Amino acid sequence: MNIDEILDRIYPLPDSSKVSLKNTIEEVSHPKNFCLMESDKVIPHIYFIKKGIVRAYASTEDKNITFWFGSEGETVVSMKSYVEDKPGYENIELLEDCELYKLETENLRKLFNEDIHIANWGRKFAERELVKTEELIISRQFKTSLERYKDLMKYKSDLIKRVQLGHIASYLGITQVSLSRIRAEIK
Repeated sequence: MNIDEILDRIYPLPDSSKVSLKNTIEEVSHPKNFCLMESDKVIPHIYFIKKGIVRAYASTEDKNITFWFGSEGETVVSMKSYVEDKPGYENIELLEDCELYKLETENLRKLFNEDIHIANWGRKFAERELVKTEELIISRQFKTSLERYKDLMKYKSDLIKRVQLGHIASYLGITQVSLSRIRAEIK
């Protein structure tokens, strides 16, 4: 997905504002399994996924718990770093070779002060991230693993083909055996 489409999905900008914002964005590539963001570190940039899939996870003593997947067109951000300049909670791992657009948070903040349209874009960006987090929390609290799997099939069917079942089971909060049962039940 190209950067214009990604930026417009967040909030349409006048051409001059979009050019200013795009001038601060660079394309980067990283291989599968690369750790894009580490927990307990301040992450001074935001990424937009041009091509590939990533997962966000938190580590406990004995396992990694996947809580989010991102694919083409989506934003990868540590909101704690973005909002408060404090270390984030999440690790972000690339599940495929990825092409990304990278935006330095400091550059974005400067643009917020210079251009009201970009400031509004930033507000919409933060609002969208808040809604994503809210939906994730509600899903984890009120939906069964079967319902969450059906949601994955409905809204992100490509993930099921591209992501290891172990990561999907972790995301659903179940074992791979339970995931196999769910998949058999649906067929």
